[in-house]
Amino acid sequence: QVQLVESGGGLVQPGGSLRLSCSASGFGIHYYQMAWFRQAPGKEREGVSYSGDDGATYYADSVKGRFTISRDNVKNIVYLQMNSLKPEDTAVYYCAAERWEPTPGWNASYEYDWWGQGTQVTVSS
Repeated sequence: QVQLVESGGGLVQPGGSLRLSCSASGFGIHYYQMAWFRQAPGKEREGVSYSGDDGATYYADSVKGRFTISRDNVKNIVYLQMNSLKPEDTAVYYCAAERWEPTPGWNASYEYDWWGQGTQVTVSS
């Protein structure tokens, strides 16, 4: 049974840091394309970052230079290190997995077959 479980969210002050984890089970992430998406209240789900099985990484312009995606194929976990957090980063963050490289682009959420339940990130003073 495929399962993705996110953790690490919480409340943080502007300028602070959080590290999200996505623990996968039922499949090996080393063959999968992994991504983080987020959805703020009243907004559409948007791609945050992507990690391909070929080592490629991509980021949304809004998080470049602040967020870093990484994966541990042995532990079967994907991470999202978030630094210099801003109030506009507040959202529910979701982990997603797809076996094949999304041809419309890494941030096409409809291309991903597996999703976690999400973890809330709130950036506020």
